[in-house]
Amino acid sequence: MRIQKMLVKKVNLSFYLFAIFFLFSCNNPDAKLIEVKLLSDYPSGSGLAYLDNHMYIIGDDATDILKTDSQFNVEDRTGLFISSQKRIPKDIKADLESIASIRLNKTAAFLLPGSGSVAPYRNLCWIVDPATKEKKQYLLDTFYNRLKNEGIRDLNIEGAAAIPAGIVLASRGNKSFPKNYLIFASHRFWEKQDSSLIKIVKAGASTDTTFFNGISGLDYSYTTDQLLLTVTTENTYDSYADGSIGKSYLWIINDISSKKRLAAINPDKIIDLEQIDPRFKGHKIESVCIITENKKKRELVLVSDDDKGGTVLFRMILDTGY
Repeated sequence: MRIQKMLVKKVNLSFYLFAIFFLFSCNNPDAKLIEVKLLSDYPSGSGLAYLDNHMYIIGDDATDILKTDSQFNVEDRTGLFISSQKRIPKDIKADLESIASIRLNKTAAFLLPGSGSVAPYRNLCWIVDPATKEKKQYLLDTFYNRLKNEGIRDLNIEGAAAIPAGIVLASRGNKSFPKNYLIFASHRFWEKQDSSLIKIVKAGASTDTTFFNGISGLDYSYTTDQLLLTVTTENTYDSYADGSIGKSYLWIINDISSKKRLAAINPDKIIDLEQIDPRFKGHKIESVCIITENKKKRELVLVSDDDKGGTVLFRMILDTGY
């Protein structure tokens, strides 16, 4: 009888430990930060794209697109602006916060939209051929005015990604206009700004009540149909000024292709990056890019502006949750 009781206690303890482990693993995805690298000579890293084993980085006040190899060693640059200064002054910068890898006529290209937060300087976009470095500039006044007329009063485009049948853009809110939006637009919307289909969806869930939680970048997974978003807390009251930095998060939205028809979307998973690794502390994570993935694991690169004229890259491994 005594042996039976001991066995029951042992089974109950094992079950209890398993339950604790199961709950912990459900709420804390398998994630690991494996590399941090400072690029001290490239300012204000804001957007990321990955193509043919190379990283492409844009800074919101940089004069060019930076190209690195897969180990973040600088290989090349594609000039966009002529400036006597390393960092374009804030009042006239185009504020390119994102770079999206797209296909044009079956050829790889990059879309770099301005934030739209200050006209006319930030109401433009670039289409760049990474192979030839050919580039074309478009003014987005018509398209951005449509977004404002649809209710995005304080427009601030911070993220862009190609998705099946179109492009998704992210507009970041602030403490005076505390609303994040995902904007689903037709492919090549910059060429047909009057007629491009637009679907605007509110996005967001509060993770920190002290500061506003604003979307700072995004990428799309063709493998899992998930939208990955970087989100940061920043104490700012408009789309122009910067504020003190709080925490950074990674949001994951499942089945985004079906959810884009909704009026509002909340993330299915919120990951506190500081809980994964303390090296994220004090960094405003500006965007995320998927490097490799399958249905179980993915390799990500995240970027931060160090506010000192440099860019910080973070490489991490993340469980997809499937």
